[in-house]
Parts: sequence; structure tokens; C-alpha cells
Amino acid sequence: MLSVADGEGRNSVWLARRGLRVDAFDISEVGVAKARRLAAAQGVEVNFSVADCDGFAWPEAAYDGVAAIFVQFADPALRQRLFGHIRRSLRPGGTLVLQGYTPRQLVYRTGGPPIESHLYTEALLREAFADLDIVELRDYEAELTEGSGHSGHSALIGLVARRPVAAA
Repeated sequence: MLSVADGEGRNSVWLARRGLRVDAFDISEVGVAKARRLAAAQGVEVNFSVADCDGFAWPEAAYDGVAAIFVQFADPALRQRLFGHIRRSLRPGGTLVLQGYTPRQLVYRTGGPPIESHLYTEALLREAFADLDIVELRDYEAELTEGSGHSGHSALIGLVARRPVAAA
């Protein structure tokens, strides 16, 4: 399992606590140091790396799952590269779980980037992951209480998609 732009490790540690082998990376050395402390405190192992989205190794067809949770720092050009890396890193049958904000989030201002081009729409995600089988794609609103960066009424979008298994 890979946790993309994992920050302080909340997602990777949660996954590891459920028995998964997890790789995680983030650009912030400070964030990764906090993530390592969190993993140690929770008694789990996560293979953490300090890297940006272009600098991470991205092994091809290596992961049964990729989690990309609120990775909306990417402008459209970087997002295109990032999504390409994610697709290629999934094994056939592997699952992507992606969570983000929609442009309606600009009204709520309860988290996420204040830049519309960094936010996700159903059409954007369908196009970006057209080569995957979409299991669920849902645009919805909910109350978040996930720290100061993600707190309050929010306009969200969630995607679960699988890389197809090649025909025999």
C-alpha cells in the first residue's frame, strides 16, 4: 500500500494498524519525522520517504492499493504527472482511494487550497482515471474534524477505482 503526500502520517499509520505493509512519502522532512514518531508510538512499521511527487521512485505495478487523501497542493500540470504516477504504480487489480475537495469548497473555506484549479470535479477525475474501472465516485458534503487544516462543513469528492486485470 502507498500513502501519497502523507504529511504527519495519520493515513499511513491508520493503514499499518490494520495489518497492511505501507510505504509513504511526503516532501516535508518535519512531517515525515512526526510520522515516524506516530508510527513508533502506535507500534507499527511504515516505510517512510522524504520526496516530492516527481522525486519519489514510483515503482511500476508495485502496489495493491494507493491512498491519495487531500493531495490538492498540485497545480494542473503537477496533478497530471502525479495521477499518471499513481496509475502506473498500481498492480493489475490494485485499488486507488482518493479523497479531495470540490470547487464548492471555496465557499466553505474549511480546508484545502483556495485555488479552484487545484480542486476536483467528477469530470476531472473520470478523465484522469479513464483507464481505471471506477467503483465509486461521489461528490458530497460532510462535516470534517480532522485537525485545523480540515475542519467544518466541507464540499468533498471521493473516488475508488481499480486498475483492470489484463485479459488472459
